[in-house]
Amino acid sequence: MENYNSKYHNQLRTFRRILDEYSADAPLARFLPVFFRANRQMGSADRRNASRLIYNYFRLGKAVSSLPPDERLFVSEFLCNTDSSPFLAYFKPELAERITLPLDEKIKQVSETVSSFNLSDVFPFTRHLSKDIEVHQFLKSFFIQPDLFIRLHPGKEKLVKERLRNADLSFQELSPNSLALQNGTKLDQLFKEEMTPFEVQDLSSQETGLLFKPMAGDYWWDCCAASGGKSLLLFQQEANVRILASDLRENILDNLDKRFRNAGLTRFQKKVLDLTRNPAPFMHDYHFDGILLDAPCSGSGTWGRTPELISQFKPSRIDVFQRLQRSIASNVAPYLKEGKPLIYMTCSVFREENEENVEFIARELGFTIESQNVIKGYNRRADTMFAARLIKNGPVQH
Repeated sequence: MENYNSKYHNQLRTFRRILDEYSADAPLARFLPVFFRANRQMGSADRRNASRLIYNYFRLGKAVSSLPPDERLFVSEFLCNTDSSPFLAYFKPELAERITLPLDEKIKQVSETVSSFNLSDVFPFTRHLSKDIEVHQFLKSFFIQPDLFIRLHPGKEKLVKERLRNADLSFQELSPNSLALQNGTKLDQLFKEEMTPFEVQDLSSQETGLLFKPMAGDYWWDCCAASGGKSLLLFQQEANVRILASDLRENILDNLDKRFRNAGLTRFQKKVLDLTRNPAPFMHDYHFDGILLDAPCSGSGTWGRTPELISQFKPSRIDVFQRLQRSIASNVAPYLKEGKPLIYMTCSVFREENEENVEFIARELGFTIESQNVIKGYNRRADTMFAARLIKNGPVQH
């Protein structure tokens, strides 16, 4: 019979090894597969437990940083789990017996029993938050694992839902073509023999599309295209649209061909562009009916998925990102036709990257702000984003 005492001590030892070996210069999602390959004796259950413990540990952000790592882990296990934790029950039974309490009550208990715990220390950058973010709700969200969201290709809704049901995979239907699934759900095997009939895309990212409003025959520039999710969202709204997708990274653009054609998008071009520099030598006479600027940013609105980044982040980086975003906006604005929209987006929660940049674009680059808002994901197990629609002004009439 398995020695369960040994089992939980082994889990704790594995947690300590991961924490010691993790160099904090790469996301955990890249580090852990390397660690597991180097420790092939670990079974699938061991890997799941190790992943849960280390991710929960980092969900504390910078809170109770003076505590020993083991004690921080026990606090995080208590706050992050909602039903049971045999691991916690072994080491801290007094916490485990209260693990089903509502999160607010658990936070209150930790505040009363751990003198150094302060919820605001989890994310110690709240003075930079965009104005519409409810601070307490945002801070609590770090103890909740975000969901996996997929956007279904038109005409494939029935196929995907039936396949999920047949595999006994639960999902929540948010709209006819948008589903939420438990994070970590494996979908590759369900559709391995055919073109994937959906896109993995966060719910808030999907909702940025409400600002696009393309028209038939339009020519749009997705100027920081990355994996192309926003281009595909644009195409889903209006099939008769042409797209130029650009990015600094050639390897990223190489991956777009298969993804675009899989979704039926064939009218597109690609350019490798460094938009921190004037793109005039490469853009010639391009003029667009719309520009998508999904700007490189801190990613702070996605740290619920990558909580290890909270501990690594330095506030001085906010100004660096703001300057980068303003530089890119200044370099792409000349290629937009007058009266046409610039859609400015970030996955940041910092006002310097959001509202302050929108004000800069309007004031310095000749735009009118049509709308801007924080797309709140922290209260629905999704990322938090920011999106604004600005219209390029015409010449001043005298």
